[in-house]
Amino acid sequence: MKYSFPKLLEVLIKDKGLVLATIVEASGSTPQVPGAMAIFAAHGLVAGTVGGGLVEGRAQETALEALKDKRARLVEFRLDADPDDQEGAICGGTVSVLVDPLVMDARPVFERALQGFRKRRPGVLLTMIRPLEGGFVHAARDWLAESDFPEPSQSPGRLVQEPELADVLASGKPRLFKREDFSVFAEPVCPLPRLIIAGAGHVGKAVAHLGGLLDFEVTVIDDRAEFANKDNIPDADTVIVGDIAAAVRGIPDSPENYFVIVTRGHRHDAEALRASIGRAAAYLGLIGSRTKIALVRREFLEKGWATEEEWERVRAPIGLEIRSKTVEEIAVSIAAELVLVRAGLKGPGGS
Repeated sequence: MKYSFPKLLEVLIKDKGLVLATIVEASGSTPQVPGAMAIFAAHGLVAGTVGGGLVEGRAQETALEALKDKRARLVEFRLDADPDDQEGAICGGTVSVLVDPLVMDARPVFERALQGFRKRRPGVLLTMIRPLEGGFVHAARDWLAESDFPEPSQSPGRLVQEPELADVLASGKPRLFKREDFSVFAEPVCPLPRLIIAGAGHVGKAVAHLGGLLDFEVTVIDDRAEFANKDNIPDADTVIVGDIAAAVRGIPDSPENYFVIVTRGHRHDAEALRASIGRAAAYLGLIGSRTKIALVRREFLEKGWATEEEWERVRAPIGLEIRSKTVEEIAVSIAAELVLVRAGLKGPGGS
């Protein structure tokens, strides 16, 4: 199972007797970043991670203590052990971890956050952390969909102001807002980027598998029911059987769309490309040899199906150049290019 944020929410919603450990602040070199989560039960780690090794071991010890006394705490772990200490951590950083054994009190909040995620409604999960005597804390959670963010004029009296919420959502990174008597940890909950694969053949199936592992929401399209089905492509979130071009056109526009065109032939590739080129998307890739790509490019430009600028955004031949030969190697080259683009780095065939 992949433990992305929504998967962790699902675990928290369905299970009992859990402790949630969340990194809310980090400085220096650390194995994980703010927002990293691990779920513990009496028998140990259930899902997620706060960095593994020493940090996770200490977090688990703290979680077991919290299970017994039912008190939340905010603990700081320093990772600056002596290099000669074989069991210590020498990253040199510090992490603050919220360990909450009463996390199940927030089940309705997690349910709303997960529902928003499934409906592709971005929002922010808020955790107010108020210090108590004895080194314990009180943690209270809330969920705000982006559509429910208060107007700036209504923000001053709130725990987190609208510009701060908008900044967290735009950056995609959690932040800890420190107030005089409490802190608020704000975590963005955004829909996964959508990977649309035109073609349910061997390459499409392999890319769907890797896309799922890499936290894309995977849609596979093909006009052949014997290929486009959940039995054949179990890793896809959505499988569409029908005219490929029409189905591609039916995908709602989003700058978070990643189009991968790997159909069974030139005609279907060209139709899928016509349905996707020039649209808002993070990625558009077309499979084929350099000779085929040159022919398709000339056809699109001569017939006015694309401008030079639009064609320059097409990654063709698709994938990073790793001298791939097998289906699996081709899928890896495509998946690597998807990750490169998602990370905002420049790569061959575009930026």
